[in-house]
Amino acid sequence: MDRKSGGKRPSRSRPRPTAKRAVPTEDWREETLSGLRCTIVRADPAAIEEVKWRRPSNPDGAPVWSHDGILCVGNVLKSAVRLTFPKGAQIPDPKQLFNTRLDSRTVRAIDVHEGEAVDERALEAIVREAVRLNARKARAGSR
Repeated sequence: MDRKSGGKRPSRSRPRPTAKRAVPTEDWREETLSGLRCTIVRADPAAIEEVKWRRPSNPDGAPVWSHDGILCVGNVLKSAVRLTFPKGAQIPDPKQLFNTRLDSRTVRAIDVHEGEAVDERALEAIVREAVRLNARKARAGSR
């Protein structure tokens, strides 16, 4: 034991993520994610954004928007920006924004590729429905 450390053994240091971003700030994906972020907040101004699930392979983590539970998760992929809705299978999608994870019993996702536009009104409706589903679950849990 080392007297300088107060008799405690030195802890093993974990590798620190580099400060370098996985996606350059000027990249189209970062711009697309920023636009999606604005639409989500416009749909639900009470939504809270946090960064979760940081790991060495993704030191920036993933933005997660919550309101009485997770509404959606953003991911920057090589060729797309993905918004994943954990309760997406329960959300009506008349404009057919959901274009991936369609075989899942619970989750649905929207992949946005370079140059693609997103129907902002349709996305706002999806976010508001996710808020409604979370609020319904929160009310049921408080009984």
